Order: sequence, then C-alpha cells, then structure tokens
Amino acid sequence: MKKSRYKKEKRESFGQKVVNFVLTILVACAISSQVCTAANNNLRIAQISDAHFSSFEENTSYKFLKKSGDLLDDAIFQVNTSGPYDFVIFTGDLINTPKESELGKVIEHISKLNYPWYAIDGNHDISIDGPLTKEQFRKILNSKNRNMNSDKIYYAFTPKRGFRVICLDSIIDYKVTTTGEIPKNEVEWLKEELNNHKKDVVIICTHVPIEEPFPSPNHRLKNADELKTLLRTYSNPIIVLQGHYHGTMAKQKENIIYISSPSLVTYPNSFRVININSNKKRTMIDVFLKETNLKDIQSRAKLRLLGTESLYGKEEDRNTSFEIKKNKE
Repeated sequence: MKKSRYKKEKRESFGQKVVNFVLTILVACAISSQVCTAANNNLRIAQISDAHFSSFEENTSYKFLKKSGDLLDDAIFQVNTSGPYDFVIFTGDLINTPKESELGKVIEHISKLNYPWYAIDGNHDISIDGPLTKEQFRKILNSKNRNMNSDKIYYAFTPKRGFRVICLDSIIDYKVTTTGEIPKNEVEWLKEELNNHKKDVVIICTHVPIEEPFPSPNHRLKNADELKTLLRTYSNPIIVLQGHYHGTMAKQKENIIYISSPSLVTYPNSFRVININSNKKRTMIDVFLKETNLKDIQSRAKLRLLGTESLYGKEEDRNTSFEIKKNKE
C-alpha cells in the first residue's frame, strides 16, 4: 500500500506576519491621508443674503415681507438637506426693521440650521439712535450663537486650515443713508488680516458690495476704489461675498472673485452655494444659485418688478466656475 502524500501548507513566520500587518497599516494610512487631504482642501459655503425677516409688516411693492419667514425656512431646509457645509454666512439685512425683538425672532429661525453660521450687519439691521445699534446687534448675536464671540462687529475666523474668512462692517450709522463705507481703522485691520494670511484662500464677506453688480449711486460703497486697490496688492485667491443690491453677479478679476447674492424676499428669491477646492497649483471655485422651492411666491415676486434681468443675472452669474492659478514661489 502506497503511503499518501500530504503537502504541508506553508505557514507565515511571526516576522512575516508583523511585516504584512505593518504594510497594511501603512497603505490604509496613505489612503486615509489622501482622503483627509482632499477634504481639508475643500470648503463649502452657503451664502444667504437680505432675508429682510419681518414678523409684522405687510408686503411692499417688491418685497414679500409677509412670507419672509417661510422663504427663510425654505432656504434653511434646502441647506440642511443638501449638506455637508462648513458654514453658512448671512451677508446682512437679516431683518427689515431694526428691532431687538425682530432680531431675536429671526435667530430662532436661523438656529434650525444643522451647520455653523455667522452673520454681518446690513443697513436694515442697524438704526442710528436706537432701538438696535451696532453694539446691541453684536451682543445679541454673540449671546445666541456660540460661533460668534468677537468684541467687534467686524471679525475673522479660520473654518479650516488654509482658509481665512474676514467679515466686514460696511454700514454707516452716523446718518440716514443706504450707501456704505469701511472706516479707516477697519481698513487697517483688514490689511493686517490680509498680510497675515497671504498663503491662504481668503473669503471676504460684506453687505455693501466692493464690486457693484450694477450701478447704483445711492447704494454704493463710498471707498470701494480704495478697497479694490488694496485687494489687488495680494496674489493669493480672494473671494468676496456681497449682498445689499439684491442682484446676482459672479465676476473674476485676476485672483479676485466677486460674488453677489440676491435677496430671499425679492425676485429671484434665492441664495448661494459656493464650493472652493484648493491645492498647490490652483484654486477652483464653483458657484451656484439655489432658488426657493416656494414657486408661487417667486412667480408673484417677479410680477412686482421691472428689470428683473439685472436681479436674476445671466447664466454665468448664476451657475459658473472659476480657476485661480497660483504663482510659483
């Protein structure tokens, strides 16, 4: 009888097991690092502007104030169901009439957001001699929003490494006017911020535009040329998010991108989504217009206005992409 042959299976030595385990960990870490790096290079923002929330006012000739709460809730619902977002920025005119009670009520709506949010003041948010001063506006926001804790109404923060957000106060509160201005001390602060973040992607948020979506002498930023000259001295990517004009615009001037958001309460009753992806060679900015789901209100809002083209913008103002190539150092 022939003896059966059994092939002995090769068994890994203890040393081989250790080597294989280490290699597996290294490969997993490399993949994880690439994923994390890609995520860290990306910043996603929702910009909501000129909500003009009102709990008591009737509609005007062009503002659907009675539906301002519904329109804001819809924008918040859209943001919450289309995330993730790194943060949401409200670029002024949160309320239509400057009252502490109105600011408290609009914050109740905004607090439904699933993501961190920030806000800057608009001309409708601030009154000259009360009842809602800049200092009161700042204190109320700080008390209701754990993300906001600045001792000034203008402030800056870093949402993620490689990105710096600068929130400006462009509102004149020493006289009744719809024009804006960045005071000298704030300009000096802005220079310091820009100098400290020359290698970062900078996002500047302002209510009164630095670059107008269309000419409006009664709404312009009085020292816009000074701000444009300042920004042109920097070569890193700079993205400016603006409101106030209720108009839709997206424009590139070399390394600077200007994005104007329309209003929630006037046609086209929309907000913005901005996606920024940055690496060593270039920064890509994708800009989208998100229209309200409340189509009946949007249709009625359009009928109330002449020249809706300037507010709705061209397709390249609504949905577009920009590329900023980085200079080799």
